Amino acid sequence: MKRRRWDSKTKTKIVLEGLSGRPVSEICNDYEIHQNQYYTRCAEFLSEAHRAFESRKAGGEVNRLRKKNQELKQIIGSLTVELKKTEEDFS
Repeated sequence: MKRRRWDSKTKTKIVLEGLSGRPVSEICNDYEIHQNQYYTRCAEFLSEAHRAFESRKAGGEVNRLRKKNQELKQIIGSLTVELKKTEEDFS
């Protein structure tokens, strides 16, 4: 049997159907998944649900820090090249 890939929207839909009160056995039959798979996805969904309410500002902060990190790496790289050139001149 070929393995199926589920996108995150479909996984969310499946879990929300179960949380809304629909019997898990019906959901699993409709989507042709095992109940263990449903409960695993449900646990994962609930453990990460708090992220839906995190500030988008935090994501912007991470991106800003990544950009700054990249800039600093470039500076370090250019300084390293300069240092090697000066070491070659003294040799």
